[in-house]
Amino acid sequence: MARTARTTPASTAKPTTRRVRLRREEKAEQVRQALFDAAARVVGKHGYAGASISRITTLAGVAQGTFYNYFASRQDLLDQLLPAMGEEMLAHIAAAVRDERDEFMREEKRFRAFFAFLQKRPAFLRILNEAEVYAPRGFRQHFANIAAGYRQALERAQGRGALPGFAEDEIEPLVFLLMAARSYTSLRYAQAGGGRVKAPPESLMRAYAKLIRHGLSGAARD
Repeated sequence: MARTARTTPASTAKPTTRRVRLRREEKAEQVRQALFDAAARVVGKHGYAGASISRITTLAGVAQGTFYNYFASRQDLLDQLLPAMGEEMLAHIAAAVRDERDEFMREEKRFRAFFAFLQKRPAFLRILNEAEVYAPRGFRQHFANIAAGYRQALERAQGRGALPGFAEDEIEPLVFLLMAARSYTSLRYAQAGGGRVKAPPESLMRAYAKLIRHGLSGAARD
């Protein structure tokens, strides 16, 4: 009697090589993200100087040896930390303004979203403010990333005719003027001590909105 070929039920079939690889990549990304999140919390609490590999891996729940599967050194992680958080911030802001077409409102929403991100990620301010000394490579990369992202946004706005009073060579200075506004207002209105971030006063939001609405056109007034 001929034997009937046995089939493996779909639910018990061995995963394909591609599926196994994807699972491994997903697991690796989860561990890498856990190390970033732990590093952010450690730097936020102890500063860069107190951000030891031991503290970071303990908080992330991984072995110290695992750390070196993802980063060449402690400094390598610290140099990548601020740019990674900066990209998260840009995504947060982009989501907040995605459906807005009015350029004045877009800028107001960017400003509000920046402060909302600080409340979501309270460690960000300390990470940013200490990076120039303790993670200069990461600081320079972050600075370049933020400036480039902002410039692209304003160049698109100019292309839509939303910045009629600004010449092409004035877009870059405008980027840094707006970045400076975030830097100094966050120092004054967001930091609450002890690693905490407070909500900005509505008076700040109103003042910024008035400045943008009456100055962003760049047109002289009689």
